[in-house]
Amino acid sequence: MSPTRLLVAVLADPQAAPALGPGAWQDVLTVARAELLIGSLAHRLHGLALPPAVRAILDDARTSAEHGRVQALWEAEMARRALVTLGVPVVLLKGTAFVAAGLAAGQGRSIGDLDILVPRDALDAVEAALLAAGWEWVKPDPYDHLYYRRWMHELPPLTHPERDRMIDVHHTILPLTARPTPDATALIADSVALENGLRVPSPADMIVHAAAHLFADGDLAGGLRNLWDIDRLVREHAGDAEFPAALAASARRHNLIPHVARALRLSAPIYATPMEGLPIGRARWADRLYARRLLARDGWGRETRPALRLAFYIRSHWIRMPPLLLARHLWTKFRRGQRGTTSSDRAS
Repeated sequence: MSPTRLLVAVLADPQAAPALGPGAWQDVLTVARAELLIGSLAHRLHGLALPPAVRAILDDARTSAEHGRVQALWEAEMARRALVTLGVPVVLLKGTAFVAAGLAAGQGRSIGDLDILVPRDALDAVEAALLAAGWEWVKPDPYDHLYYRRWMHELPPLTHPERDRMIDVHHTILPLTARPTPDATALIADSVALENGLRVPSPADMIVHAAAHLFADGDLAGGLRNLWDIDRLVREHAGDAEFPAALAASARRHNLIPHVARALRLSAPIYATPMEGLPIGRARWADRLYARRLLARDGWGRETRPALRLAFYIRSHWIRMPPLLLARHLWTKFRRGQRGTTSSDRAS
C-alpha cells in the first residue's frame, strides 16, 4: 500500500493503526504533515496503544492543533469586534467555521487564514473598518489590487502585523471569472447564526463550498484535507433523512452539481464515507485521475506524478478564467516579473 493510501486508511479506520510497523509509521506521519492532516490524525488516534515515539509526535500535533483552534477563534472575534458596528452579516468559512460551530470537521484541523463572507455591497465598509482596526494590505502591487477587485471572489488579502494573521474577505466563493456561479446572496441568507453574532454556512453549503474549493478553484494540491472535511461533514449528518435532499438542492442552487457529486464519489473509496441517499451522480472515467492526483505523494512527503500535477495545474488556470483573459493576465504577470528582475539586477 502506498504511503498516502496508508494514511487515509488509518484516518478512516483508526483501529488499524496499532498494527503498523516503524517504516509504515514514518510514511504515515510524513505524509500527514505534508497534507496538513497531522492534527486530524492525532485526534483520530488519541487513546490508542501506539509506539511511544509516535504517541509523542501525535501529542505535540494535538497540542499544536488546539493552539491553532484557539488562535483561529480569537482572530474571528477580532474581526467581529472590528465589523460589529456595520450591522452586516459576517459568515465564517472553512476551518474557522468548523471549530466555531463545534463540528467534527474542526477536530485537529489545520487552520491558516481567517476566511469570511460578507455581502458584496458591504465590501467598501468592511474594508475600511478592517484597515481602521489595524489590518494592512499584503500585496502592495497596484496590478494585484486591480486583479482582485475586478476578477476575484475576495478582496486582496489583509494581515494584522501584531498578530501576524491574515484575513481573506470574500463576497462569493469562486472567482467571478469561473464558470460556475454560486449564489452568494443565498449562501448568506441560509447561514446559521452563532451565539456571538457571527455566522457559519448551512450544513449543506459547507459541503458545497468544500467541493467548490477542491474541484472548481485549484489544482488539487493538498486536496486530501478538503476531502477529509467533506467526509467529516457528511458523517455529521449521516442520520438526518432530510440532509441528502438539502445537499442536492444546495449543489443545484450554486451551480455545483458535478463538483459535489465528484467530491462524494471520491470520498467514498478514499475515506469510506457513507453515501446512502447522497447525490453522487454516475461514476466518470476521470474520477481515477482525480484520485491519483489526490494521492500523489511518496513516503518522504514529496509530490509524485509530475505530468499529472502539471495537467491539473493547467486545468486550474483554465477553469478560473476565459482563455483570452488568462493569456492577458499571465502575460502581464510575466512582464512585471521581468521588469522586477531587471530593476533588481541594475540595483545590484
